[in-house]
Amino acid sequence: MRLTRAIVRSPASTFASGIASAVGGGFPDVGVARAQHERYCEALQQCGLEVTMLAGDDLHPDSTFVEDTAVLTARGAILTRPGALSRLAEASAMLAPLHGFFSAVSRIQAPGTLDGGDVCEADAGFLIGVSARTNEEGARQLAGYLSQLGYTSTIVDIRGCHRLLHLKTGLSYLGEGAFIIAAESLLARALSRYELLTIAPGEEYAANCLRVNEYVLIAAGYPQLLATLTARGNQVIALEMSEFRKMDGGLSCLSLRF
Repeated sequence: MRLTRAIVRSPASTFASGIASAVGGGFPDVGVARAQHERYCEALQQCGLEVTMLAGDDLHPDSTFVEDTAVLTARGAILTRPGALSRLAEASAMLAPLHGFFSAVSRIQAPGTLDGGDVCEADAGFLIGVSARTNEEGARQLAGYLSQLGYTSTIVDIRGCHRLLHLKTGLSYLGEGAFIIAAESLLARALSRYELLTIAPGEEYAANCLRVNEYVLIAAGYPQLLATLTARGNQVIALEMSEFRKMDGGLSCLSLRF
């Protein structure tokens, strides 16, 4: 499916007050984060997307991670219910922008919780991660909505993968039947029918990359992944992500693509 649009939100002035990263690295520099975000948006445009930029929301420091607020498909949209209480209002704030593109938007309801970072589309189906942020009820509701839209889904419990905040922290779909994955046995078992490209030790953060039309966006500074993708014939755009990594964010987190 060719993507044509993306929704992004500029990092808030309060970005450094968001949910702290488990990996450390200190507090992010908001000015640097905004510069990295601007380059990210330019890369999406280079990939052929029309980018809708939403203003930064100082009341919600994590709101630049818009992927967690919705699941967008070619056939419909589902508003999530984020698993962190401080982020619940972020999903509601995304409803109006989504109505500009989708005639109807379904919603995950309590007691379900769902972060968009736990949802990975692969061809005509979806993987849904049950994690610290997405509970079983949220995954069940999403699977039901996706079924109504004509999609299959597979639920993957990643709560035993202690290094993974979200499903897509540890994997990305490249298309043509291939996944990039971190070295987590639970992920490998769930993806046994696909070609798996395992991230080299020390490059685990780079497992969250982004296929956008003819390009693959990756975090800068991971030469083994860059070499693997280049050898496969992928057109790669490497982007600095240092400030977003400090807040447990990756490339996919920063946009809703459709």
